[in-house]
Amino acid sequence: MKVLVINCGSSSLKYQLIDSDTEAVLAKGLCERIGIDGRLVYQKAGCDKEITDAPMPTHKEGIQLVLDALTNEKTGAIKELSEVEAIGHRVVHGGEEFASSAVITDEMIAAVEACNELAPLHNPANLIGIRVCADLMPGVPQVGVFDTAFHQTMPKKAFLYGLPIEYYKNYKVRRYGFHGTSHSFVSKRAVEFLGLDKENSKVIVCHLGNGSSISAVVNGKCVDTTMGLTPLEGVVMGTRSGNIDPAIMEYVAKKEGLDLAGITNVLNKKSGLQGLSGVSSDMRDLEAAAAAGNEDAKNAVEVLCYSIAKFVGGYVAAMNGVDAIVFTAGIGENDGFVRETVCSYLGYLGIEIDKDANGKRGEEVVISTPDSKVKAVVIPTNEELAICRDTVALVK
Repeated sequence: MKVLVINCGSSSLKYQLIDSDTEAVLAKGLCERIGIDGRLVYQKAGCDKEITDAPMPTHKEGIQLVLDALTNEKTGAIKELSEVEAIGHRVVHGGEEFASSAVITDEMIAAVEACNELAPLHNPANLIGIRVCADLMPGVPQVGVFDTAFHQTMPKKAFLYGLPIEYYKNYKVRRYGFHGTSHSFVSKRAVEFLGLDKENSKVIVCHLGNGSSISAVVNGKCVDTTMGLTPLEGVVMGTRSGNIDPAIMEYVAKKEGLDLAGITNVLNKKSGLQGLSGVSSDMRDLEAAAAAGNEDAKNAVEVLCYSIAKFVGGYVAAMNGVDAIVFTAGIGENDGFVRETVCSYLGYLGIEIDKDANGKRGEEVVISTPDSKVKAVVIPTNEELAICRDTVALVK
């Protein structure tokens, strides 16, 4: 079965065409600057990237260009659009309605729309992609795969906040968690890769990128995660603050003359590594600046690693043990310094880092020494493949 995986953002969309039988990527790319001027990036497997500037006033024109590229006579990955048998969509927020992926129906769309206020930048864009695909490819089954679904197995002691219970009962204010597709894929793959017993396993997944989250997974089910009602909570991130004293918001707002929207913008877009360092939100820039003697950049990296280690330690306590610490996503897969620094706080778990193994980038590898009591491992994430697998399972 050939599955088209779509991930729509507010002004962009990523896509992959995957052969589910072999799990090979037949073509991939993205549409950028939708609503501005428009750019299509397309790459057929084994070929160079093709970049086409073309008007994309809406997502509809973007998706149409993707479909045209996929069926292009010379460089297309398929001959006819009818070869696409299913479409899988990333949907950011499913609230409490969806504990797993779901076939897209009118009722399902209405339920997702009800969650729009919980993810105002993402859910509406996800729904646009769903509706456009239904218009351009009528009759092709579509599946929604939710960022929040994997975390719906958290118990109330993990997802309830210390707020008046009416806020949860009336407004569904609770911890939801995000990056769930990645956490699900990586935790399952780690168990397979390490030969653990999937019915008796405790894994901590550190999804570290510009946005970062950590999850505690027992026997394949999430029992806690760092992101909350929104992706702002948790560890320090590229431009997000992560956990802070909430009273800081009022204090700084008065000092800086900011309203609620202004202070929220600071917490989401001007904080984290960018705010701490004054240099960049990119770890490569920060490590270079730190090596050159920039004290603020050095502090930013240390704050990040310390923040991650504290959550990992807390989750070891929450699960009463751990079999493996797993690193994934852009920083997790590629930054050996961050991995080693985080693990340096975890000596009490019997983790020792193999420096040669830890020097590898972007591949599955055990980075702890053979005699380490707890394994540290890198597992590259593959959210598109996870979406493809869920889609096939629901439509076959």
